[in-house]
Amino acid sequence: MTDFKKAPTASNVAADSAMLDRRHFLLGAAGAATLGIASGLGMRTARAADRTEISFASASFFGKEGIGDLVKAYNESQDRIMVKFIELPPPSSSTEVYQGLIQQLARRNGTPDVFSQDVIWIAGFAAAGWALPLDEYFPKEKRADYFPGTVAACTYNEKLTALPWFVDSGMFYYRKDLVEKHGGKVPETWDDMATMAAAAQKAGDAKFGYLWQGKQAEVLICDAVEVITSNGGSILAADGKSSVIGEKAAVEAIQFLYDTINKSKISPQNVLSWDEEPSRQPFTSGEAMFMRNWSYVYPIAQDPKASHVVDKVAVAPLPHFAGGKSAACLGGYQLGVNANSKKREAAIEFLTWMSSPETQTRLALNFGLAPSRPAIFENAKLKAEQPFMASLQNVFTGATPRPITPQYAKVTLALQSSISKALVSGNVQAELKAAAEQINKIVA
Repeated sequence: MTDFKKAPTASNVAADSAMLDRRHFLLGAAGAATLGIASGLGMRTARAADRTEISFASASFFGKEGIGDLVKAYNESQDRIMVKFIELPPPSSSTEVYQGLIQQLARRNGTPDVFSQDVIWIAGFAAAGWALPLDEYFPKEKRADYFPGTVAACTYNEKLTALPWFVDSGMFYYRKDLVEKHGGKVPETWDDMATMAAAAQKAGDAKFGYLWQGKQAEVLICDAVEVITSNGGSILAADGKSSVIGEKAAVEAIQFLYDTINKSKISPQNVLSWDEEPSRQPFTSGEAMFMRNWSYVYPIAQDPKASHVVDKVAVAPLPHFAGGKSAACLGGYQLGVNANSKKREAAIEFLTWMSSPETQTRLALNFGLAPSRPAIFENAKLKAEQPFMASLQNVFTGATPRPITPQYAKVTLALQSSISKALVSGNVQAELKAAAEQINKIVA
């Protein structure tokens, strides 16, 4: 969920050019009854040729079924719209997914009508004029059904340009047995976490106290967003036109990460070269007490063939600084409508179905993709079949987007370089002030 690729802006578009039955929703209860009577009388339903055809481009997600099966279910659920699925590579090949999307959207010919997109592409697609503003179709009262952080990430220039679909976020993994031994309560602040981790190391119960991802890559920005936000800080100002990463809250947060390696020594020096998997492996091998990572780790931790900590691991919201609030960097894919679609109303109907509670529940149960609607986490079937996912509502409630700017491609590279230098040298304040100056030139 953290593999960032260059996001387009309006200025570089030319360079980039290269089982739910929807009858009730579409027609109302009376319309649905009429359809049922007509079917019973043997009346002909609409042929494929009579249906409005639209296209949907998405990365390939798989579980008990695939996205193509989901599209087929929609096509079979009603007889007004026929969706053609344009299959893109899986999200693990996000470069190819991204390029596949921009090549089509940049043609401005209306294909695909609907598309899914990594959360960090939303601002760029909107700035390029490729994403249709959705405010008139999904007013504020409807947006309240989704996690606020996801809605924020789907909003650019105060306009909703994507609709929440599924989410992921950073989360705090911990060893239940070691927490019980060294205090009994999951730490809520970073200071308490560091104290407990150091105690476990000193007692010989853990080789590593806390594992995170410090590699000069997109995941480093995810970790940074979490600690900075949990101290009340930010990377960009609220208007997105200047950087505040050189201010006290951000400096203190990055200093804390530096101190985990060089002061409290609860993190190994190696974290500076680790992304998700290198940091996951020592944890599931039983060598660490705490870890920051994504939701994919949990099923691995519970697999006896891959883990030495089966039934010993749990998840909680990430810690925060005193006076702050837990923050988790937002990931996931969201839905958009092509601004150039010639079949806008049909596209909106399909988009609404794809983001509906019923479809999101199906995604959770059959694909393992977490809903962007908090209410779904109370679903009895989800709790029975996906208990881990059902427990994540509190984690996702604190989900925070990365800086929302069409210049994110340049911003993240500047951040990666400066934060990496700060973590290596210890000159945190100087490096972050330099980063702020560089970012100000980018976003001005």
